[in-house]
Amino acid sequence: MAQTSESWGSRVGLILAMAGNAVGLGNFLRFPVQAVQNGGGTFIIPYLVSFLLMGIPLLWVEWAMGRFGGRYGDHSTPFILDNMTHKRFWKYFGVFGIFTNMGVMAYYTYIESWTLTYTFKAMSGGFIGTTLESLDSTFNSYVDLGSGGLNLPVLAFLSFVLTLVINIAILSRGLSAGVEKVAKIAMPVLIGFGAFLAIMSWTTGSTGRCDDCSTYVGLNYLWNPDFSTLANPKIWLAAAGQIFFTLSVGMGTIHCYSSYVRQKDDIALNAMSAGWMNLFVEVVLGSAVVVPIAVGYLGLDWVVDNVGFMMAFKTMPFLFDQWGPILSVLAGVAWFGLLFFAGITSSLAMGTPWMGFVEDEFGWSKKKGALLLGLAIFIMGLPTIFFFEKGVFDDYDYWTGTVSLVIFALAEVILFAWVFGMDKGWEEITAGADMKVPKIYRPIIKYITPLFIGIIFLTSLFKPLNGEFSDWSTAFSSLFSGHGWPWANDSIINQVFHLNTGVHWMADGKLTDMFYVDMSRVFLILCFFGLIYMVRVASNLRKKQAAS
Repeated sequence: MAQTSESWGSRVGLILAMAGNAVGLGNFLRFPVQAVQNGGGTFIIPYLVSFLLMGIPLLWVEWAMGRFGGRYGDHSTPFILDNMTHKRFWKYFGVFGIFTNMGVMAYYTYIESWTLTYTFKAMSGGFIGTTLESLDSTFNSYVDLGSGGLNLPVLAFLSFVLTLVINIAILSRGLSAGVEKVAKIAMPVLIGFGAFLAIMSWTTGSTGRCDDCSTYVGLNYLWNPDFSTLANPKIWLAAAGQIFFTLSVGMGTIHCYSSYVRQKDDIALNAMSAGWMNLFVEVVLGSAVVVPIAVGYLGLDWVVDNVGFMMAFKTMPFLFDQWGPILSVLAGVAWFGLLFFAGITSSLAMGTPWMGFVEDEFGWSKKKGALLLGLAIFIMGLPTIFFFEKGVFDDYDYWTGTVSLVIFALAEVILFAWVFGMDKGWEEITAGADMKVPKIYRPIIKYITPLFIGIIFLTSLFKPLNGEFSDWSTAFSSLFSGHGWPWANDSIINQVFHLNTGVHWMADGKLTDMFYVDMSRVFLILCFFGLIYMVRVASNLRKKQAAS
């Protein structure tokens, strides 16, 4: 095992990098969409509960695991987990901490490239005088939607390559000279852009476009809970899922970042600082932009009916244009620039577990590790670009950006609290702490957090119909009456076995979307086992070094 001299340049740089890892596209795109689709203000309550009972405990667990691994020169999850248990199984399970990042980075960098292109387009005044119809047409043309066959988006592909090159160039410079420097610039600029857009939203108020066309109506919708719907399990599942996505827990990035922290340095307050900064950006700034501004000009009913991820590209430029040409340009640059900085700080974090792994285990230089990562992400990303309309993009997100996170988070908290042991685990969390860690979190980490995540996993595994409370009641009645279980389309079991549709790879002599999706899954599985093979080789190298 090679020794690395990597370290963070400053505590501020570490916190900003960790916050940048968490603050991503999901803070401004996924969060408001999830809130609207799950009861508006009602969503905030289970979201905050999930943050307190699952988010904060997982942050402390992952920071502690990372610093513990760094003590032995390990900077990626396979051998961090191996050192915590010395049982063969866990280092292979730790492959999730590299694979998940690479899988997410493959399609995430593509979205990131959209924001880069749109930033330049906004800067040039390309959205002045735009309409909703023209924005829809522009985006569809950009990513070559509606072609009916393979997607061949030339400009989007070139932008993806450029964005990937930028990421790889930064990663090749290492932590303090690359990732940390970017975070110190990107995070303050991002927050500044977000604050500007939030202030514009808060001061717009009623526009007179319709009876409820007011940004205040949008804000009220997001902050006024309907307690009668609070028992809906669908809302709790969505809120918990958002915590995974927004804090980047269950990925391995936090393990890697914190493994470069010195053993006597604080991790408790650092973890809290990064977590609360992410919460502020998401709940305060994220909730102030997309939904309120859209309600201000299009009305609440339009937003509820049309809310979605693509509003960022197909709706927001039109809304900014209502502020006049100068503010339209400023708001467009702020919006897409914000998204680009949020994206790149996250994608850089996704690349670091691979970098730490190959530097530690194979002695590769930063440049070699970064170049091979770039090649791997390029190859893995191609299916999400060329088969975008076939569902491959969404399938990558489902398996690597959702399911894998829950599985790995459940495994790591069980390992930390029950295998490594809560006594040693609590000592690791509190060692060198610059804050008094509430003792209530000791039983929460041991019992509540794994139970919370376990319920999320089982619910996702067996989810019936739309996941509403009534759907669960109907499902059990159906099962006990001999009519089987009515699977939701997005339940894990249905996704694996296609229970609702059956397996159909051919129709009318042509390959179906299901074929492309299933082949992409096979490709991801091969990538996963390729990493397992690399871990096996690394393990054998360690044994040889120990014997010599």
